[in-house]
Amino acid sequence: MAESAQPSPSEEQPPPEPLPPSYTRVSLGQVVTSREANLLGNIHGGEIVKLADSAAGIVAQRHSGGPAVTAALDEVTFLQPVHVGDIVRTYAQVNWAGRSSMEVGVRIEAQPWDDPTVSSVHVASAYFVFVAITPEGRSRPIPPLRPETPDEVRRQREAEIRRAHRLARREEIESGRR
Repeated sequence: MAESAQPSPSEEQPPPEPLPPSYTRVSLGQVVTSREANLLGNIHGGEIVKLADSAAGIVAQRHSGGPAVTAALDEVTFLQPVHVGDIVRTYAQVNWAGRSSMEVGVRIEAQPWDDPTVSSVHVASAYFVFVAITPEGRSRPIPPLRPETPDEVRRQREAEIRRAHRLARREEIESGRR
């Protein structure tokens, strides 16, 4: 029998090379229609979250080099309504990376479809936590993050604060149940 080219789980593999946030940054856009509207004629917040999750999922897959699943929506803030016919653009990047999880930040902007002279407006922001998984559904290691700009360093620091709050909240809830 031929030897397997795959290292056994007991063999040490070198850690993956750190990746800059720019390596996986992505932008997606689409025109929103009346199918996504609520009774007020604005686009449902859930539709905006779905668009943001799609962009974040692409970023997480790129950064981790394989499948990654949404583990949490840490925060979403709606700043302005989105109207039927607006062009909605999402801008996503990894803000923080741990052993197998990562935070992906998404900025959502909207612009009227029929007037290119109107500047895009920041309408929402969201922070998703993704976990990289194996084909069997277990977590797997991901590359560390290597911030390169002051803005990327700030994003990483803020992501660490959100993570600390998320873990402290979970611990506080669990201790109250004991």
